[in-house]
Amino acid sequence: MKIAQIAPLMESVPPRLYGGSERIVSYLADELVRAGHEVTLFASGDSVSSARLVPCVPMALRLDDNVRDPIPYYMLMLPSQSLKPNYRPRGNYLAFLGRISPEKRPDRAIRIARALEIPLKIAAKVDKVDEVYFREKIVPLLNQPGVEFIGEIDERAKSDFLGDAAALLFPVDWPEPFGLSMIEAMACGTPVLAFRCGSVPEIIDHGVTGLIVGAMDEAIRMVPEVLALDRRAVRQRFDQRFSAARMARDYVHVYRSLLKRPALPERETAVPRLQPELEKGMN
Repeated sequence: MKIAQIAPLMESVPPRLYGGSERIVSYLADELVRAGHEVTLFASGDSVSSARLVPCVPMALRLDDNVRDPIPYYMLMLPSQSLKPNYRPRGNYLAFLGRISPEKRPDRAIRIARALEIPLKIAAKVDKVDEVYFREKIVPLLNQPGVEFIGEIDERAKSDFLGDAAALLFPVDWPEPFGLSMIEAMACGTPVLAFRCGSVPEIIDHGVTGLIVGAMDEAIRMVPEVLALDRRAVRQRFDQRFSAARMARDYVHVYRSLLKRPALPERETAVPRLQPELEKGMN
């Protein structure tokens, strides 16, 4: 039998110091493995078990001095247990995808992730015009714990990068004309936390495929809620609105509507005739 054991993240399994329920989970998981069952244990990374361990945090939250609020970690943990494998985020990190530039605001993404002490992976290119901004404004922020700059990635790597992410941060600060990375994340079942600029309200279904915020404090406060969104519903809404099949059907509809329009009436003459008096005078 395949069995999943879910342990609290405050203590390791078994607990190094105090801890009752975690010790019971340890006994149970090991005994189930001895009985021949396939056991998966969702727990902190410093847990020790004969079951297959899925680390939801690096170490017990109570013993990690860097953890201020445990709630975001439980929000990260929940999708990994409850969803189909195609939409299980394997990496407990937030993602930033696109281009390093002032209007894309990667600095906001870093501030959000660091405020909640959640790892952030940045997959982005740096155009020559933005090299000074990157060197002076962003590079100093990359030395903070949990912030990883990957650089530009190809299409194959992009699917894993977005699919493994707990959420995509889209903290733009300009009238974004579309925002392709938002629907690329949605195609992977990954929800999006985006700032209310440009096309964002047209792309994101608030409360379904992501959350739309207007300020940094709101963004930080809403991260646990975006992590709790149903990733299967995110993918379903993508299929309804943004799939290639949907796009092709809509284009065909436009083409057919153009064919049904009546032809423009032909002009009687290419150049309007002069008044008779002027014609007479010219002769």
